[in-house]
Amino acid sequence: MAKIMYIEALKSALREEMRKDENVFVMGEDVTRYGFGINRGLVDEFGPDRVRNTPISEAAIIGSAVGAALQGMRPVAEIMFVDFIMIGLDQIVNQAAKMSYLSNGELSVPMVIRTPEGTEWFGGGTQHSQTLHSMFMNIPGLKLVIPSDPYDAKGLLKSSIRDNNPVIFFDRIVHLPPFFLFSFWSISTQIPC
Repeated sequence: MAKIMYIEALKSALREEMRKDENVFVMGEDVTRYGFGINRGLVDEFGPDRVRNTPISEAAIIGSAVGAALQGMRPVAEIMFVDFIMIGLDQIVNQAAKMSYLSNGELSVPMVIRTPEGTEWFGGGTQHSQTLHSMFMNIPGLKLVIPSDPYDAKGLLKSSIRDNNPVIFFDRIVHLPPFFLFSFWSISTQIPC
């Protein structure tokens, strides 16, 4: 088993699922070269059609992911901070989460929304430091994932991508760069490669 950091576990899960299924793609702001680095290198392997930068419009990112999922794709939509997921709340609650119920099970929305939440002592401000997962717990048709370590992160992200229902995948922001560089909460663990 290899010992890897949380971010590497996520990158490994994405790479494996993108190799396995050509319908899996990543979209969001700064996902090709910048952001938190989880997607770094993926655009070189899979190209810009499968690793897509978007404008800074969370409603458009989530709405586009819903549409792509309804057409048989498996989008992983990245929202840079959970605080801004609320802008896409209509698409999450009234479209993605309800679609299976509204269609009597005929339609599915196999999509993942990946977003970091929480803060560390660095002072992320009121718009970059909320923990909002409890707000989504009572939405029928929506699954929530909050991994605690790299082992869980890799397995849960792979399972989330394969799920035929919408999943919100919450990362703890202290596990992501540059924050983990200053945090005693930064973790690595043994995971099967």
